[in-house]
Amino acid sequence: MVDSTTKYAKDVVDGKIIACKNVILACRRHLADLEHGVKRGLYFDINAANKIINFFSYLSLSEGEFAGKQFKLEPFQSFIIGNLFGWKGADNLRRFRKAYVEIAKGNGKSPLAAGVGLYGLLASGEEAAEIYAAAVTRDQANILFTDAKRMIEASAKLSKRVLVNVRNLAVLDTNSYFRPISSEARSLDGKRVFMALIDEIHEHPNALVVDKMQAGTKGRREPLIFEITNAGYDRESVCWHHHEYSEQILKGTVENDEWFAYMTGLDESDDWKDEKIWIKANPNLDVSVTRRYLREQVREAIGMPSKENIVKRLNFCQWTQQNNRWINTDVWNENNTGEISESNLVGRRCYGGLDLSSVSDISAWVMAFPDDENPDKIDVLARLWCPEDRLYDSSNKYKEQYQMWHRQGFLEVTPGNCIDFAFVKAKILEDAQRYQLIDMNIDRLFQAHQLSMELIDEGIAVCGMGMGYLSFAAPMKDFERRLLARKINHGGNPVLRWMADNVAVSQDPAGNMKPNKAESQGKIDGLVALVMAIDRLSRNIAGGTSVYEERGLVSVEI
Repeated sequence: MVDSTTKYAKDVVDGKIIACKNVILACRRHLADLEHGVKRGLYFDINAANKIINFFSYLSLSEGEFAGKQFKLEPFQSFIIGNLFGWKGADNLRRFRKAYVEIAKGNGKSPLAAGVGLYGLLASGEEAAEIYAAAVTRDQANILFTDAKRMIEASAKLSKRVLVNVRNLAVLDTNSYFRPISSEARSLDGKRVFMALIDEIHEHPNALVVDKMQAGTKGRREPLIFEITNAGYDRESVCWHHHEYSEQILKGTVENDEWFAYMTGLDESDDWKDEKIWIKANPNLDVSVTRRYLREQVREAIGMPSKENIVKRLNFCQWTQQNNRWINTDVWNENNTGEISESNLVGRRCYGGLDLSSVSDISAWVMAFPDDENPDKIDVLARLWCPEDRLYDSSNKYKEQYQMWHRQGFLEVTPGNCIDFAFVKAKILEDAQRYQLIDMNIDRLFQAHQLSMELIDEGIAVCGMGMGYLSFAAPMKDFERRLLARKINHGGNPVLRWMADNVAVSQDPAGNMKPNKAESQGKIDGLVALVMAIDRLSRNIAGGTSVYEERGLVSVEI
């Protein structure tokens, strides 16, 4: 009888399949339990393992080039589900009640989990089985559920047994169902969970979903909590705690016969740019993950430090930090493609971004002028102001730089010890007359509200922009794209160069970025204003409008 579960384990341990240390440990655990598990009442039921492996042959995939094709399990996938359903305890019930699976993006985690859920719904023999695709948000929960729904719809045989609704798959003869569920809906309590498929656990801000699903299994004889995820960055998260706990189990420092762990990723000594070891994090390499895709990600990451962390985390399963430098100085310098002459910009259309400081430091007004023939290419004109007193303030560790930039004409001053917003307003109005200012973003802070109203009264199209991930995710990516393509001509402005070198960014679990002023090494207002200007440019080119244009300015942050 074919035992593909054990074959994979042997191939990994023998070095026939390249794998990271944690996958090797998972395979050694399986082989060691085959030899010694009987002493703990454990045995491996090949028939049970093959039953679910064979079940997958009835399923079809639903996306991209694989749409409509049979779900052919790869060896690592057979190893995962063979372990989960093949191992039994002395009571002849499934051994593993909890599974932590950490695999890089694009390696088929969600479809695999969806298939497991359908097996629980259709072939497990469980009466009144409740299967949940669980996540923090409705959208995330629906991803896995939609995979399962499409698999049913694609199978003439299975669709006869399952009643399919928008948010429910039901098997009436066993009174069982499969549904998406999220903490957003506040519907986590009172469930009698047979299987919980918890997606992207690295995005969970706390253990609420995991704990609620676990609590719901108390009345089940063979429940399964199946956690799937990429690597994350938050060392206080439930994901990190389960990552660490899984490592301890694999190393043998903690014993838990009910916890299964399979974690891909690059090892500490590996060079993430070396193609030969990419398979360690991507066991589905050359199947659902292409080398071309990974090469593109690595190429972009080499030129953009913030992209490096995203690529390491999502594509190579390496835990990173949330905050990191954003811009490679060499790449920034290579975008100095010509002198910025204000006289040559007269009459050209432009888009603005205004980042107002606290009253005692730098404020930035930046305009982005797209090339008429190639809107991707922009010229950047920056106006930067600070109170005059800051040039000589002993508490200002940058005062010598400020003084030099002021002498060179790159940093203007307003009288006194606080920024003069009337001076800023006057300069914006002057620029609006001199150039063809289409519209502008302004940060929606309290001190900006009055200035916004005054500019609107003067006929300027002003849009409010929050400082959160939602507002910055798209323009940050657009900025990176243009910068890497050498399409942002900043004319060598030394203040912008300094700020570009200072910028640190924060990333949410989905890889969305926003500038982090608190973590940046110096001032970054000019770069923030530039991203805000690019946001307006991109929206106009795409023909879109901001939600703030439709509902007006508001003074709360996203």
